[in-house]
Amino acid sequence: MTLPYSDVPGRTLGLRAENLGELIRQVERGFSFNTLRSMESHAGISVARIAAIIGIPERTLARRKTEGRLTSDESERLLLISRVFENTVDLFEGDSTNALKWLTTPKKAFENQTPLAYSRTELGAREVENLTGRLEHGIFS
Repeated sequence: MTLPYSDVPGRTLGLRAENLGELIRQVERGFSFNTLRSMESHAGISVARIAAIIGIPERTLARRKTEGRLTSDESERLLLISRVFENTVDLFEGDSTNALKWLTTPKKAFENQTPLAYSRTELGAREVENLTGRLEHGIFS
């Protein structure tokens, strides 16, 4: 089944998966280093900051740049962060500037961490997505 481009996670990474199976295979192979640059361009977050959020140390980041590819684990965490960003942009009706501001402002709901930092794990990302979903439906918590 082919999904509309806007329904496939990772659009801010420049990924062109026609379905979730293809996206999973891309994650397993490891994304190109350019996906970090694409996220930087779409989100306005530096590659270094994205790498720090997803747990790639500076020296490893330099090595990944040379190799041109992320590991599958790094790719999966990057996809997680991009999905949170994309959902938040949707919440802010396409306004990526305000979405980024919201994502980089500490929230009590996330133990005074920023939603972006809280999203570094699957559980944290789910909580951020749950909150953005509630906000989108007018359920303030």
